[in-house]
Amino acid sequence: MTRIGFMGLVMTALLGACGAAESGVEQAAESSASSTFAQTAPGGKLPSVARPLSYDVAMKVDPREESFRGIVTIEVWLNEAADELWLHGDDLRVQAVSVEGEDATYEEVLPTGVSRIGFAKTYPAGQITVTIAYDADFDVNLAGLFRVEEQGEAYALAKSESIQARRFLPSFDEPGLKAPFDIALVVPEGDVAISNTPVISRKPAEEAGFEEVRFATTRPLSTYLLSVAVGPFDVVEYPDIPANAIRDTPLPLRGFARKGRGEDLTQALDITAEMLRVFEEAVALPYPYQKLDIVAAPQWPSGATELAGAITYRESRILLDENSGPAAYRSMLGIHSHEIAHMWFGNLVTPPWWDDLWLKEAFATWGTPLALSALEPDNGHEIDATSRAIGTMGLDSLVSTRAVREPIGRNEDIRNAYDGITYSKGMAVIAMADTYFGADVFRPALGQYLEKFVDSDADSPDFYAVIGEVTNEPAMTEVFRSFIEQKGVPLVSVEASGTAGAQSITLGQSRYRPLGSKIEAGTRWAVPVCVKIGRAGQASERVCDIMRGENMTIDLDGDHTFIMPNAEGAGYYRWNLPPDGWSDLIDHFEVLTEREALSAIDSVVAAFEAGEGDAASMLAILEAAAKHDRWQVAVAPMAALERYARLIEQADGGSAFREFAGALYRDRFDSLSNARDDEDKVIRARIERFLAIVAEDGRVRAGLLSDARRFVGYDGDPEADALATDRYASALTVGVQDGGEAFFDKLLSAYSEIDDPVFAGVVPTALAATRDQALGERVRALALTGELGPRETYALVQGQMGSSETRAETWGWLKQNYAEFVSKIPAQWPRRTPGLAGGFCDGSGVGEVQALFEQVGGSAPGHERALAQTVERIELCEALTAQGFDQIRQALEAR
Repeated sequence: MTRIGFMGLVMTALLGACGAAESGVEQAAESSASSTFAQTAPGGKLPSVARPLSYDVAMKVDPREESFRGIVTIEVWLNEAADELWLHGDDLRVQAVSVEGEDATYEEVLPTGVSRIGFAKTYPAGQITVTIAYDADFDVNLAGLFRVEEQGEAYALAKSESIQARRFLPSFDEPGLKAPFDIALVVPEGDVAISNTPVISRKPAEEAGFEEVRFATTRPLSTYLLSVAVGPFDVVEYPDIPANAIRDTPLPLRGFARKGRGEDLTQALDITAEMLRVFEEAVALPYPYQKLDIVAAPQWPSGATELAGAITYRESRILLDENSGPAAYRSMLGIHSHEIAHMWFGNLVTPPWWDDLWLKEAFATWGTPLALSALEPDNGHEIDATSRAIGTMGLDSLVSTRAVREPIGRNEDIRNAYDGITYSKGMAVIAMADTYFGADVFRPALGQYLEKFVDSDADSPDFYAVIGEVTNEPAMTEVFRSFIEQKGVPLVSVEASGTAGAQSITLGQSRYRPLGSKIEAGTRWAVPVCVKIGRAGQASERVCDIMRGENMTIDLDGDHTFIMPNAEGAGYYRWNLPPDGWSDLIDHFEVLTEREALSAIDSVVAAFEAGEGDAASMLAILEAAAKHDRWQVAVAPMAALERYARLIEQADGGSAFREFAGALYRDRFDSLSNARDDEDKVIRARIERFLAIVAEDGRVRAGLLSDARRFVGYDGDPEADALATDRYASALTVGVQDGGEAFFDKLLSAYSEIDDPVFAGVVPTALAATRDQALGERVRALALTGELGPRETYALVQGQMGSSETRAETWGWLKQNYAEFVSKIPAQWPRRTPGLAGGFCDGSGVGEVQALFEQVGGSAPGHERALAQTVERIELCEALTAQGFDQIRQALEAR
């Protein structure tokens, strides 16, 4: 079909035919569950009978309307003779289908959008042309092609990842089925149109008041990387990124934000060229696309998505203004570098299927500190990466966790791979290999891996093969397979033996098991272990080896003052010491590097929670860490302190632990009262939140309440400079809790009056923090309206479930209103709703959550993993509360 005929169909035949075929397609969708093809439909990966060669897409997208429409022509290669074709289309009203010019049938067979095209005859192996005309409603829950209204303006945006492209485009919606796209959009006159490639023409459309925008042909792309955005965006024209030693042509760079917010992209655009240069030099491959657009979406279900050539962000994550605090800027750097890394990891080289998601997400996560440390070598970005790796060990300590690479058989389970295991554990394993074997060995091999699979796909065996061949390090492949394909966290134990001057240490490995865990023994890894040996009056010594078996012995040359079993905190494992070993480490805590200190904090807490460590050692490490100069170390104890304060108070109402926790930070908070340095501002905001919310310090809460009132204009005009963004959450939470109904009402009205994306994101969480039962009823009623937005609706209920004061009432409400609630949240989020019950800490909670999802599980496809993990967390919490907290009380009394 020619381009002229293609667009003519869109503007004439398609627009006139919508009503005629609509009812028939709806009936087909409704009957899909009983379809004669449901038993043979592929529930996961499509059969290898066909693959797309190219797409020709034309769509009319008007954000002012309720629906959109389009025609797609797909050139398809049949590997064998066929009389049918399986592909994807989710809730699309298909008007007509033709194969090689002959009418064909279309049916959506499975609720995940698996659809079947029936041919009029059998076609031999070779190339065929499939044309599909369709229309569909814009999604209202931030999936597929959705529309939003902000400040009176309407926008349409496509969230394609991971299997959402099928909601606006009939396609082969799998990552490994890459093909080039030709895209043309008919849009309201004057509206901006964005896609993956530059605009090559824009002219009046046949219909008055509309324009036809054509884009250049793309490189081969996966469908999850498709970009479509239409609306009255501000366009920020930015100087081209100059050519460099890797890329021989300038690169067009632009920013897009909703009307009136374009200037808030300045800081992100300013840093983009340098970030791009770092990645280009690191992998020795030029940026692969024809332009780079930075798109700030008025609403977006995730933080950002690496749409090829048109990276799209939730605006609160990328827009910065004069009120943005240093933590907000740091957050922007992190997410921006992650998405730019994806242009190579995931976009240029793509996993063939979702079980190898780590090859894009883990590498992009690893690339973040790599780039930021090159740009800001003194700002501790590698420390942040260590914190992130440690943060996922809790999830990896569950028997119900998943491996980084794990088979995914159903479309319903794909989104479960988007978790901390894929991102952070995967990143930690890459970093561990990079550190142990050396950047000079690992990184050149990584560049060759990318170069070999340009514009194609590669799975884990492909990656292992290239890395092993280029580095000639068989142990590297062994380490990767060991950690990527097995679940769990290794626990390295240490025992010292021998006499003075002739000592040795024996290291043992097992799988870490918290109290109450059903994890079985027996897992073994190839663990790159580096032990730091402290020497009196001498530089410390590092001893490294790969531990493959259950035990490994290291002979020590001379006496030692302490043993740190994870030198530089580079290993993805926990460790434990005998009591005297912990005492030695506590005495020398100040000589540990920042990353070693983070590893020590995690390991001492983990030992306590496994029943293998004492509370006194844990409290001593937490106290020493709270005094650390580097802010990431100083705030690291807060997570455990907050959790224990909440659980101990729920158990017996005691306040001694809150008082202990607050005392760790009050003096430091006061010393930072006139903070000017960005790092000081970051830690002061974190301590302020901890003292107010966890320690419930009356003086700090009073200051926050006063600033929150000024910010929202409680007693006059709003004062924007009363709060920086880094303090929004703590101040507005205290405002709701201590300001009562009057502040609650004022905050709710300010939500629609203050045009600030970060503020808008924080308000639902603050409202949900109320402890007042009457206001809690209002929060839950607000959730049912959905009027704050899909993400915000979820936050309202999540906040109420997170508080012991409102949990019981909210759980009862959720059981009664589950179906309506999940209809208001982002379309990919119902699977995570079992996690709302994660605050329960006894066996009755297990029964409650299991009973609910026996009834409503069908409304939450893919919920099974979240349910298993929630149940396990409740059981572990009960075991820890029963066995551990008496030790904490006794340790506090003995101090």
